[in-house]
Amino acid sequence: MDPVELDGRSLTLNDLVDVARRWRPVALAAAAREGMARSRAWVEAASEGRLPGGERAIYGVNTGFGSLSQIRIRADQMRQLSRNLIRSHAAAVGPYVPPEVARATVLLRANALSRGASGCRPELVEALLALLREGITPALPSQGSCGSSGDLAPLSHLGLIIAHDPEDPPEETGRAWVDGRLVSGREALALKGLRPVALGPKEGLAINNGAQLTTAITALACADAAGLLAMAELAAAMSIEALRGVSRAFHPAVHALRPYRGARAVAANLLRLLEGSALLDSVPGRVQDAYSLRCTPQVLGASRDGIQHVTEQVGVELNAVTDNPVILPEPGAGGYGAFSAGLFHGEPVGMVADYLKIAVCEIASLSERRLFRLITGSLSGRLPAQLAGPDRPGVGLFGLQTTAAALVSENKALAWPASVDSIPTCEDQEDHVAMSTTAARRAAEVVANSRRAVAIELFAAARALRLRLEDAPGLALGRGTGAALEVLEGYLEGSAAEVPAELVERVEAAMLEGALPDAVRAACGPLYALGECP
Repeated sequence: MDPVELDGRSLTLNDLVDVARRWRPVALAAAAREGMARSRAWVEAASEGRLPGGERAIYGVNTGFGSLSQIRIRADQMRQLSRNLIRSHAAAVGPYVPPEVARATVLLRANALSRGASGCRPELVEALLALLREGITPALPSQGSCGSSGDLAPLSHLGLIIAHDPEDPPEETGRAWVDGRLVSGREALALKGLRPVALGPKEGLAINNGAQLTTAITALACADAAGLLAMAELAAAMSIEALRGVSRAFHPAVHALRPYRGARAVAANLLRLLEGSALLDSVPGRVQDAYSLRCTPQVLGASRDGIQHVTEQVGVELNAVTDNPVILPEPGAGGYGAFSAGLFHGEPVGMVADYLKIAVCEIASLSERRLFRLITGSLSGRLPAQLAGPDRPGVGLFGLQTTAAALVSENKALAWPASVDSIPTCEDQEDHVAMSTTAARRAAEVVANSRRAVAIELFAAARALRLRLEDAPGLALGRGTGAALEVLEGYLEGSAAEVPAELVERVEAAMLEGALPDAVRAACGPLYALGECP
């Protein structure tokens, strides 16, 4: 793949996914390097008292931090100040974030700095990009950020790796994975022939003052939620078909009367997936279905619109400057000036991460209700109770429905909005915090739980359709649902497993590896993707 060129303005979600998961190379754009050099020259002049009008107080350059901002720092202490900031704030705890999240965090911090508004040297960005290039994955503890002043603690652990003193003991240089081993930051750099950078004035702030961990987690969760949504639409179509549903609820004329983009797209996709099905509309006298079938466009459509909104918000954040102070052109002030503000605050991402949880929770909730109908004999329209086949009498899918119910219930607890919470820190200087990182972590959990719930529905729907075909050989299935059944049975074929969890893992693999969506696209043509509608 061609390298992603960082300029602080043009990074996309697809770029981030490629770098985080596929190790796409990254480079600093030449224009970005020039812009960084200009703002850095102003910071160095300020730190040396060479600005017009002489020395002045500039937050984070020659002052302390937070509630200590009234303390002035001598010129000979400024480099030590940056180093002390990183060491003192490396206070995160808990499990390490997944490697892909750590890589996305490094990319996002480098991109924010490349905008040239943080007043740091290009060498700092190059040090971050070297981690990506050489396969050094920072070990970033997941807990300890309130999302105010950004993700100070986790990003400080990143800072220890690239900016420690060569004389520091190994345990004070952070940790990273290299070639499958967890080693100290010092050893990680040495193994790849790299050296740490010596921080200059303000460069400690440049490393840790931003919401990049929050954004990395939320961005990857958005990408996963988009894929999950497509699989949820497929699962819905297969269940509706197996339950011999009524198609009139999905007619485009119906949805033109309440024209939400998401609902229109879901209804159109369902009809495309089910095109040609002999099971659809096959129950004489049935005029409408239960809500979990009939209202699929309304529920999944609302989820679709929600995920789209979150993705758009994250798209802004991917190219946002989240430093403080920011260094901006200012005539009459030596060419630039320092502006203290609150760009680091995690609320814009934390709030939509909470919205993402709600949107994805409903995907799983609706999926579990359709699953319940599939395995309940009195609701399924003459399918065997629990979908128990003749080869395994008395053994059905009750256990998997219980698992789906547990996942849905756990999602409800995780969906409580973290962003409405706040607790003062830093001697009440930081008197409103976002809790955005907590919101993001929980959003990722909800997406993972919901993917498993949808995988369970796909497994049950595939079994139900197979039972329908055994009862009426030669029965025509929908174009998309038939192709999906063939792929799923291919993944399940040859398994000697009697444990349902193993079979559901195979279904999840068909989702994640792309075989299922690829087969559906080949059979139906392109479906409406996130953000698209008829």
